[in-house]
Amino acid sequence: MSETREDGPPKKSREDYRKQKELDEARKSGLEPAEQDEFGVDINPHIPQYIKDSPWYLQMEGPTLTHQRIQPETVKSFDDVSKLYQKGLTNKVATKFRKGACTNCGAITHKKIDCLEKPRKIGAKWTGRDFAPDEHIPEMPKLDFEGKRDRWIGYDTATHDELLDEFAKVEKVKQQLKAESLNNNERIRQETESKSDSDAEDDEYKYTEQANMPGTKFDNKKRQTVRNLRIREDTAKYLLNLDTNSAHYDPKSRSMRDNPLKDLAHKKPSELSFSGENFVRSTGQVKEIAKLQLFAWDAAERGSNVHLQAEPTKAALLHKEYSKRKDEFKNEVSNSIVEKYGGKEHLKAPPRELLLSTTEEYVEYSRTGKIIKGQERVVPKSKYQEDVYVNGHTSVYGSYFKSGTWGYKCCGALQKQAYCTGAASRTGADAPQAAAEPEPTNQVDRSRPLIEIHQEKMVESRKQKKQKAQEDRENPQAREERLKKVLAQLDAKEAAEKAEGLDERKRKYNSMIEDKGPTEEEMEAWKLRKHMASDPMANYSDEKR
Repeated sequence: MSETREDGPPKKSREDYRKQKELDEARKSGLEPAEQDEFGVDINPHIPQYIKDSPWYLQMEGPTLTHQRIQPETVKSFDDVSKLYQKGLTNKVATKFRKGACTNCGAITHKKIDCLEKPRKIGAKWTGRDFAPDEHIPEMPKLDFEGKRDRWIGYDTATHDELLDEFAKVEKVKQQLKAESLNNNERIRQETESKSDSDAEDDEYKYTEQANMPGTKFDNKKRQTVRNLRIREDTAKYLLNLDTNSAHYDPKSRSMRDNPLKDLAHKKPSELSFSGENFVRSTGQVKEIAKLQLFAWDAAERGSNVHLQAEPTKAALLHKEYSKRKDEFKNEVSNSIVEKYGGKEHLKAPPRELLLSTTEEYVEYSRTGKIIKGQERVVPKSKYQEDVYVNGHTSVYGSYFKSGTWGYKCCGALQKQAYCTGAASRTGADAPQAAAEPEPTNQVDRSRPLIEIHQEKMVESRKQKKQKAQEDRENPQAREERLKKVLAQLDAKEAAEKAEGLDERKRKYNSMIEDKGPTEEEMEAWKLRKHMASDPMANYSDEKR
């Protein structure tokens, strides 16, 4: 038998568990009908027991799945986004200032910092008049996620209906004005046709606007023009010559720039029915019209009211006057230059064709192009003069280099305007010497790989450094003497540069190309002399080192 507990569901015995398990298996296999909840809906027997059983503290009777569904008390309710709320100004206007109201306009619904009216010189608090009406303080609806982000929340569609009504009234007025204008035009046309004393030219002009161009059709009702591609008697450009190697036809632009009738060489291009669009573009008055168009564009950019299509006569007259003044200005400039500098006789030289066509030099060539008689014209290699020696030098300036300065190789002079003193002036190391044979120690052994030679040199340099460090440890006085000697040399160099006014920043390019790398003593001396800005005792010294 099952026992009940006051704080939980009844406790089942082993026999009850066995019977319940057999019943569940029978329901799963379909031998027994499924359980039904309080609403009479079947419960799936395959649902696990921990989902099907309700918690004991809910005190639910019978099989149910209500505890797995959303509980009504946990669902949040929100207002509809279409809910309207009153906003704007009220009809309530104060007669005297109220405590806590805006000191600028007198409205009780906001403070001065939030007032949208123009700041008054003396606020309503002190004037006691011209109080602004209060605003409606709407109770904001309770909205969900989408409602809070809706741009049209609180919008009244009636305001849009007013806009549509206004637009409809404007369209109605436009239609009335259009009908009146059409009636006026029809009345004017009838009055013009009723006149019997109209001239023939007036009649021709009157019917010219109503006439259509050849190959076009204008529909007054549809207000659009339909243009035919070509007339029946016109032959297409691509049918003039059916050869595949003839002129190219571009179907997109319907252009054929080359002449498709080149085979008819006995005829002139002007006699042919079509000789290519390039011929049409470069014949007749096309070039003149292009010049006129360019002139009109330039004049319009400079502020002149010139338009070739609207006023062609005016544009042509202005272009003619402009060309005349331009030629006169060119002549005045050239005459003024000749009068100022002279050289009028050179302007009367024979034509260029006569100057370049005949010459006194006779040159005869063979069939292969080889010169038989005469001398071939020498083509200059450079626009500068070559092999020109000045001041008695036998070499050009720049053939010698020493201490960052160019000079002459023949005498070793470094000044460009110096005279040559001969090779005897170059003495000592600068004197020309025969190339000495390289020492065998500097030669590279080709039979050995370069990596082995490099490793041997690195080992030898390490040995020398260790040997020098050992000597410095054994005899520290010799190292100090070398350091003092280097410091003295640096002091003398700085004094000489200061006396001569030299600046390290203004030294010439490649002036230190012959200098070798610094030694260990020089590096240590430089570190001793280096100015340390962060050292508080940098400016203090008992004695000069």
